[in-house]
Amino acid sequence: MERVQLKEDLQFSRIIHGLWRLADWKQSDQETLALLEQCLELGITTFDNADIYGDYSCEELFGKALALKPELREKMELVTKCDIKLLSDQRPEHGIKHYDTSKKHIIWSAENSLKKLGVDNIDVLLIHRPDPLMDPAEVAEAFRQLKQEGKVKHFGVSNFLPSQFDMLSSYLDEPLVTNQIEISVTHLEEFHNGSIDKCLEKRIAPMAWSPLAGGRIFSGDDEKSTRVRQTLEKIAGEVGAASIDQVMYAWLLRHPANIMPIVGSGKIERVKSAVEALNINLTREQWFDIWTSSLGHEVA
Repeated sequence: MERVQLKEDLQFSRIIHGLWRLADWKQSDQETLALLEQCLELGITTFDNADIYGDYSCEELFGKALALKPELREKMELVTKCDIKLLSDQRPEHGIKHYDTSKKHIIWSAENSLKKLGVDNIDVLLIHRPDPLMDPAEVAEAFRQLKQEGKVKHFGVSNFLPSQFDMLSSYLDEPLVTNQIEISVTHLEEFHNGSIDKCLEKRIAPMAWSPLAGGRIFSGDDEKSTRVRQTLEKIAGEVGAASIDQVMYAWLLRHPANIMPIVGSGKIERVKSAVEALNINLTREQWFDIWTSSLGHEVA
């Protein structure tokens, strides 16, 4: 599979497997291990997690599966996130859902993720959401300590606007390696707010969460979903795609920013479908057909 060079010593697979719903899949540790092995066989080596996923359970579920065959760790890039604090029975001390980018919490969260995942280091730690109380100097101190202690190799952000990305970057010893943002055929905001432009400017590849528009495109009966679905079906016929989800992935992959879609499925058939999208090359006109369908009008 195509690889994306994020740093001299860091590459991601172009398709990333996401563990957001791992707890919902109700798999045994052995079944999860089998899924991880199948992903690796397909060339998917990058796995995306977060401390809060599955009400603070998904990292541990992943770690238990990996513990059955720990040598697989050398074939993977592990991504996880911190700073969102959920209201949860797992965190009874939380009185309100909020963000925490204090040095103390970032370091504690990273160390806790290491324990749950059962690994010695995390390839990339992301700040999950912009924190209005963020002290960038304190974040930089946390990153510096985690790096020096060998616990985290690289750092990035998620859902950051360009100004927030630049603000944090200005305090850091080394560049952020990615911004994980929502991008899909029905969510074009990141093209308009400068986030994609910022990735191109900084030569970093964005990770795309919810690349299939949260599934709404398949069953939504609103005007936009219906309009875009019809366009996707037409283009699927033109390019010989097995399903419209492949066209949705291909639309992201066509962009020069090297967008890396996160596939959040526990069904290997859906994962294979995403990988097969790498073989679909949309023309510029087909790409814009989807773009204008999503906008609801032709370009100016």
